[in-house]
Amino acid sequence: MITTTNILFAFGLTLFAGLATGIGSTLAFFTKQTNPRFLAGALGFSAGVMIYVSLVEIFAKAYTSLAEVVGPKTGYWYTTLAFFGGIALIAIIDKLVPSFENPHEPRQMGEAEPQGQPHPHSHAALLRMGVFSALAIAIHNFPEGLATFIGALEDPALGIGIAVAIAIHNIPEGIAVSVPIYYATKSRRKAFGLSFLSGLAEPIGAALGYFVLLPFMNDLVFGLLFAGVAGIMVFISLDELLPTAEKYGEHHIAIYGLVGGMAVMALSLALFV
Repeated sequence: MITTTNILFAFGLTLFAGLATGIGSTLAFFTKQTNPRFLAGALGFSAGVMIYVSLVEIFAKAYTSLAEVVGPKTGYWYTTLAFFGGIALIAIIDKLVPSFENPHEPRQMGEAEPQGQPHPHSHAALLRMGVFSALAIAIHNFPEGLATFIGALEDPALGIGIAVAIAIHNIPEGIAVSVPIYYATKSRRKAFGLSFLSGLAEPIGAALGYFVLLPFMNDLVFGLLFAGVAGIMVFISLDELLPTAEKYGEHHIAIYGLVGGMAVMALSLALFV
């Protein structure tokens, strides 16, 4: 049974994950240089957590929920279709955001503008990049917020793992928003504020889950949603986190982070069995 305490806890985790963009913004202001090796390892770690928990825990729980309603064979088909439906949803969202304005598209550190655009030192160009980066992050964070919220409702420990993984990958997104806006406006306040606001899409996604989906929640709806969440998280890991990790650092550092994230998630799940 879902209680008020469960709902508040899930919202709190979602808020924490979303506002990690503010941490990235702060780091951009107070550190002279981002350590690319550490960032690569952290992003790989985040991907490992999300892939492991999606395929081992979330997919399995979705199947169990659906199998109880429609039977084992049909339940597996429903779970699989919902999983790839989640992948299709986040892929469409990703496709609708132009690549250079999309902070999830990996670029080299310091690469600011695409070919054919205004010079990267143009204040107008930098401001445009920062604003569109914030919009892109908000669009992507929306389903991530829903994923964190639904996961935390099902299992608080699972929700913590998802929230931490998403928070880690939100940190470089905060940097992607704040740096161009700061150089365009010379205002840390504006840069931090827009970065902070872009992260609020996560709790907005949770609010959608609460006000729109929760009244209709049953084993069938939950199973479909949970399987879709697994697909969303796997896509984010493979399309965003790992490519970005390899851009920031060495291939092996990203992979070591990936394996480390899987191991930590496996251990945390084993402790709560």
